[in-house]
Amino acid sequence: MFTKQHHPLAAGDIVNALEAALYRGKIGRRRFMQLALAAGASLSAVRAMAQEGGDAAITQLYNAQALKDSYDAIVVGSGTSGAVVAARLAEAGAQVLVLEAGETDQVEAVLNPAMWPTNLRSERDWGHTADPADSVNGRSLILPMGKVVGGGSSVNVQIWARGHKSDFDMWAAEAGDDAWNYDSVLEIYKRIEDWQGAPDAARRGTGGKVWVEQVQNPCPIAPAMLDACESVGIKAYADMNGEMMEGDGGAALANVRIKDGRRVNIAQTYLYPVLRQGNVTLLTGAHVTRLTLEGTRVTGVDFVKDGAAHSVSAGRVVLSAGAINTPKILMLSGIGPKAELDRINVETVVDRPGVGQGFQDHVLVAGCIWEYNEPQAPRNSLAEATYFWKSSPDLDSPDTQPFQIEVPYATEVTGPQFNPPAAAWTISPGLVRPKSRGRVYLTSNDPMAMAKVDAQFLSHEDDLTAVIRSIEKCREIGNSAPLSDFVKREVMPGALSADEMRDFAKNAAGTYFHESCTCKMGQDDMSVVDANLNVYGVEGLTIADASIMPRVTTGNTMAPCVIIGERAGDILTA
Repeated sequence: MFTKQHHPLAAGDIVNALEAALYRGKIGRRRFMQLALAAGASLSAVRAMAQEGGDAAITQLYNAQALKDSYDAIVVGSGTSGAVVAARLAEAGAQVLVLEAGETDQVEAVLNPAMWPTNLRSERDWGHTADPADSVNGRSLILPMGKVVGGGSSVNVQIWARGHKSDFDMWAAEAGDDAWNYDSVLEIYKRIEDWQGAPDAARRGTGGKVWVEQVQNPCPIAPAMLDACESVGIKAYADMNGEMMEGDGGAALANVRIKDGRRVNIAQTYLYPVLRQGNVTLLTGAHVTRLTLEGTRVTGVDFVKDGAAHSVSAGRVVLSAGAINTPKILMLSGIGPKAELDRINVETVVDRPGVGQGFQDHVLVAGCIWEYNEPQAPRNSLAEATYFWKSSPDLDSPDTQPFQIEVPYATEVTGPQFNPPAAAWTISPGLVRPKSRGRVYLTSNDPMAMAKVDAQFLSHEDDLTAVIRSIEKCREIGNSAPLSDFVKREVMPGALSADEMRDFAKNAAGTYFHESCTCKMGQDDMSVVDANLNVYGVEGLTIADASIMPRVTTGNTMAPCVIIGERAGDILTA
């Protein structure tokens, strides 16, 4: 169970939060000036910010009240990829409407890095749950997804994990386009990043718009875990996104999207700066029900806001609704497997059998837990040290990514079974190259009904084997000498028989909340989009979110989703 942690705000941090609230119309210009001056900002800076932020709020209020009948582009979803592609289109001069089903991100649960767990199952979470599965002992695993401005970048753990070199080379091979390979993607990362850590001119960028730093002032247990990893043969690196992710893996402190002690979501980086432009409108509380089509050309979208139905047209629609809701919208619009559409009485417009298929997510085991000798307060986002490693030496790249979590982390089964004390810490075994595949499907044509997910976690025997090996490696690390000062006792799982360990793995399995791959990019019959992210058989429709991944990346998915948004921006503005 996670615990809340509150950080005092620095003066600059307060001003940043006030400025974001001003941009979203949550406070007025005069009140902003009063509070920002009281926080210590200079009069000239406050006046400039008040002018720009006030203009943005007024522009957004006007645009929302005077919706156009038609836009150059409609972006469905303001999440990690959607915020990027919307900003890229707006910067190119397009008239852009961004439709977000959720509401504002200007709340403490989003802004405070340590409060991220409080977003789960809140109004900022779509509330999806996987179907019960025998492969996890009949359990129904929760599948949180952001329903808020900024999407997943507003509610998850702020980790900036680029992915492994082999991920993007595999994507390029699947797409038949070298623009997706590692060398090409690395150039995008270098272009957009403002990396605050150890210089690495070959791999890291500075001066870009995307702030990335290594965790600041980490809990002492985090560097101790790196020493523990080295004691069992896992090399520690200064940067989790540098050389380490071009080879066999290693251990490192986390790269994060935290600045001055506050979360920096992707909307703040990309979307907020264009909100004062008259050519972009962010409409929150807008639930898209279907795409409108003329034949096989998408002409716009239907959506509901405040109980009223709206229909808006566009020259291009970009679906960035996430790996569950993007295939849902496609199927409700008649684009998907014909047999599935027939079952829910939706007329098939384009038969694409891959829509909703191939669901993937990383497995996160909750967890291997030790009681502290002396309690340590968690810092940053509660998770500061990680490692990538192969569960089998014959693999070509790492398939596991455990994270150290500075509080006890157990499931609804293992928590009552082992009763971990509050003063405890966790290493959570993680599987980041799953072979199990699930699907997203609909049970009705009601657009307000939730899509269903048959996730099939650990259904492939190789996945269960890899998870068990990861548990064993985490226990070896947690019980090693470099962590002994932090250990009073091992709480769970302890030494178990082979059958007991299989049962523990199934009862402790959870997810990293990295839902993906349900509208994959590729060239085979099950692919949904081509290398340019256009939907096969459909005109005027782009998909830009984690659903297009041919295989989920090795590690947390925020950074690769920014890449997807940037690639969409490059393609659509070329």
